[in-house]
Amino acid sequence: MTLLLIVAAALWGAAAGALLPRAAYRFSAPAGEAWREKCPGGHPVKGWLGRGRCAQCADTPSYGPSVALLTTVTALVCAALAAATGTRPEIGVWLLLAPLGVLLAVVDLRVQRLPDPLTLPLAGAALGLLGVISFVPEHNGEWLMALYGALALGGGYLVLFLINPAGMGFGDVKLALGIGAVLGWYGWPTVMLGTFAGFLLGALYGGALVVARKAGRKTAIPFGPFLITGAFLGVLIGAYAA
Repeated sequence: MTLLLIVAAALWGAAAGALLPRAAYRFSAPAGEAWREKCPGGHPVKGWLGRGRCAQCADTPSYGPSVALLTTVTALVCAALAAATGTRPEIGVWLLLAPLGVLLAVVDLRVQRLPDPLTLPLAGAALGLLGVISFVPEHNGEWLMALYGALALGGGYLVLFLINPAGMGFGDVKLALGIGAVLGWYGWPTVMLGTFAGFLLGALYGGALVVARKAGRKTAIPFGPFLITGAFLGVLIGAYAA
């Protein structure tokens, strides 16, 4: 049963990942600019989901991140979540939120921006879906802890933003609400583990850039991908240990 669940989760992740390139391209607009409405060749881009490909461009019809890359990453993420969570009902929530997390990480890596139309729905969906799951038998987590986690992590990141706005974007604060909710579902140890993992990964990445002389000590780096990866690792361990 678990093997079938992992395979099904991987197939779901692959299908969802294949729909992300166009959204990743459209959301990858620098801060202060409107979402992209045209391909690199200047032709209108219709819709938000699907391949990043323009039928009117002859030389370079493809745009945005690689379909193969997003498909593979999302499939692996979903398969790992299924392996750790098993058949407990919260796996449905993790599988629905995983593609959104991958999309956010890709956009932040490309333009250092975490769009409100993605971060705020992530927080609302996490709390709403987990609230529904809390009434389903055999779940392993607490909705109130998810709410407390969202408030605690969001509040903590807000304090960091107010102390040093140059080192912490407000998009990270809004993303922290959703991250805190999914981590909080499994309790405070998972919140602390996922948060620490995110900061550690971000510090290692920034340190590697400094050592490679590709960035200075004050160079801004996209923190969203590390916040999301830390949450992913925290949920994996929390689900496995639950």
